[in-house]
Amino acid sequence: MAKRGNRVQVILECTEHKESGKPGASRYITTKNKKNTPERMEIKKFNPILKRMTLHKEIK
Repeated sequence: MAKRGNRVQVILECTEHKESGKPGASRYITTKNKKNTPERMEIKKFNPILKRMTLHKEIK
C-alpha cells in the first residue's frame, strides 16, 4: 500500500459477484483518508460483468 501522509490506497471488491457464479472479479483501486474514515469503505460502483451497480466493500 502506498502511503502519502494520512491517505492510503485501498481495494474495493464487489460483494455480489461471488454469488453470481460468473468467473472473474470486479475490483476498483482508490484512496481514502485514514484519519477521517477509519472504518472500511462501502460504495456502490458499476460491475461490468454483472452489468449493473453493486455494492463494493474495502478488502484488506
